[in-house]
Parts: sequence; C-alpha cells; structure tokens
Amino acid sequence: MSTDVLSAPAAAPPVTLATTLDARVLRHDPAWGLSTLLFGDGELRVPLVAAPVDAGVRVTVDARDVSVALTRPMDVSITNRLPGTIVEVERLAPPYARVRFDLGTTRLDALVTWESVERLALEPGLRAWAMIKSVAIGNAAVRPSDLPRQRPWPGPRTPDRAPR
Repeated sequence: MSTDVLSAPAAAPPVTLATTLDARVLRHDPAWGLSTLLFGDGELRVPLVAAPVDAGVRVTVDARDVSVALTRPMDVSITNRLPGTIVEVERLAPPYARVRFDLGTTRLDALVTWESVERLALEPGLRAWAMIKSVAIGNAAVRPSDLPRQRPWPGPRTPDRAPR
C-alpha cells in the first residue's frame, strides 16, 4: 500500500538578534504594574522593575519582539512605539529578514519575514515605526555616567528668556 506524503521543508534555524540598551528608571506605576525607563532615544514602558527611580538598568530587546509599522500605530496594544528610519534590510535564512532601524542614537533590529519585507516594501531610507512587544531587564550594573538624562521641558517665556 502506497501513500503519498508531503514532506515539510526543514524548519528554519533559530535566529537570535537583540539590542541592548542602558536606561534610567524614571518612574514606577504600581497600579499598572509598569515602570517607565528612559534610554537615549525615548521611553519604554516595561513590567515593574525592582530598581529605584533614577537607577540604571540594562534592557535587552529581542528582534523577534519588534514589529514594523509604516504609519503611526494608534489602535494597538503595544505600548512601546518608536519612530525611526530603516537603514538596512538583510535577508537571512528563509523565511527571516533583519530590518535595522536608526532611532537617532540607537540602532534597533526587528526580525520579520521575507513576505513582510515585500508586502510593506521595506527598504533603507523608509521612515517607519518600531513597535516593541516586550523587553528583558538584566541584572548587570550600569554606570551612572552611561545613563541618559531627561531633557527639561521648556519653561514659560519671560522677557529674560525670550527666544532670540
């Protein structure tokens, strides 16, 4: 008795890409179970961290946890949405591609499929949004001098502080 069985292609090898950032704890929101961290190009909302406000933490963003949007994402559950420019698209072993974002001072990798690259016409120079689903908080010590400082909000304009 003969049966025809479709053989599945070999599974793609696991791809591990990640971005590590040094960040400063800005605040804790225990009611939400979240903390806000400041890194060089913005803020991240993460599960509550066991570090005091103003402490440094090392954050790792796995490229598998980064999605790409061509327009500003509004009605999505992902809280961490950062604008940037795609600076590189690299085809990896099928079905994966690495999309590298320039967020300003940070380079962030997203792992997407070849199909997504084609469907969204992702290419270097394209402005897009990186949406970060989750982050891992490391235990490594971070030097205070390596941490970003929050920019002060512009104060009210007074005669002695008028723009020039």
